[in-house]
Amino acid sequence: MTYQLIELVVEHGIATLRLNRPEKRNAMSDDMRSEFIEALEMIAADKSIRALVLTGNGKGFCAGGDISGMEKRMQAPAGEVAYNGWHRQQRVHHAVSLLHTMPKPTIAAVNGPASGLGADTALACDFIIASEGANFTWSYINRGIIPDGGGMYFLPRRVGLVKAKELIFSGRKVDLEEATQIGIVDRITSADALVVDAQAWAKELSKGSATALALGKTILNQTFETTAAQIFAQGSQAQGICYTSTEHRESVMAFLEKAATKK
Repeated sequence: MTYQLIELVVEHGIATLRLNRPEKRNAMSDDMRSEFIEALEMIAADKSIRALVLTGNGKGFCAGGDISGMEKRMQAPAGEVAYNGWHRQQRVHHAVSLLHTMPKPTIAAVNGPASGLGADTALACDFIIASEGANFTWSYINRGIIPDGGGMYFLPRRVGLVKAKELIFSGRKVDLEEATQIGIVDRITSADALVVDAQAWAKELSKGSATALALGKTILNQTFETTAAQIFAQGSQAQGICYTSTEHRESVMAFLEKAATKK
């Protein structure tokens, strides 16, 4: 499958998706979002792909929403602005939800500035690894809007409610050192090694049972807004599915065979 505004390579079960508008610091246009959604749907459905690494080409990870799209929205007739905005939000949320609910590990390899929607997109991944030059800005307030890419959901879970409010209300830049200290970034590496290290980490995270990973991630994503009883109930159901999986049966049989040879 050929894309223009993203690049997608799958090697050894790891998908590496690169946002590919380097001249615009990978700002997310409507056309890029369409390609992004298409690629995420394919990755989620392909059982041979065990994990996803998301990064950007050029000097930036993602500069946020494309400013030309904002200009176009303002030029729409007054009676169409609200509906057009609602329709765009459905696409934004669909893309973010696909990334957040991806039934396999996801890692954002942040190679430069991640601003606005770009910062939210990184947070939608399970893990964030970053290199020198990376920084994060929830700069929506500077455009008179609120975070619309999941930042109001993901950021408090990373840094706590009060710190999330401070970063969103101020729209200030968070450098790599602070981002690591407050829990936005999980690992730091060099720019040259960023993607390779992210791919190696993805391989490590995804070597276990794909069934258990998908079910476990689905439940963990609901931990903060679900009661203990509900989590236990979902866990019981998921475990029942795991008991029937090929991975479970093969691992148990291998363990029993190994134990038998030691007798």
